[in-house]
Amino acid sequence: MKKLLVTLAAVLVSVSAFAQGSINFNNRNLTSTSGAIYHQSVNGSLGAGSTAQLYLVTGAAGSETFTPIPGTTTFRAAPVNAFVNPITVTVPGVAVGATGTRVQMRAWNGPATSWEAATERGVSNIITLGALGGIPASGPPVTPPNLDGLQDFAIIPEPSTITLGLLGAAALLFRRRK
Repeated sequence: MKKLLVTLAAVLVSVSAFAQGSINFNNRNLTSTSGAIYHQSVNGSLGAGSTAQLYLVTGAAGSETFTPIPGTTTFRAAPVNAFVNPITVTVPGVAVGATGTRVQMRAWNGPATSWEAATERGVSNIITLGALGGIPASGPPVTPPNLDGLQDFAIIPEPSTITLGLLGAAALLFRRRK
């Protein structure tokens, strides 16, 4: 009986994975509507080895919720700022073919393992996608959409880092005055 339940659970998990939409997390060798191939560079202070991750955006404007989508990639050195290894990420809970899915790219410098833990980090604008790719329950496979709109992106130091630096400098100046 246990084997049957475990097998049934494994089948349900694998089938549900097929029903989730996917995105090409890539900014290299994109194809425009006219068929031309282009690279969509990300402007800003991204150094070689900066890490990037997509976040699913839900909720109304002004009260959005940002949920990390599993899978990260790194950047090449400036001025190209293209991804070293483009990847395809699966968006949990969003069906294949779903339109209007909103995502945001978040990137960070340094040894931190997540955007939330990093001290130098930045975000892109929110990007609304067309139909998510994947293998639907019925019908032909859907090609995952590419990301468009990653312009004007910069990693900036966390404000608390700047504040701590200013407080330290003020304390040194105050101590010298006495």
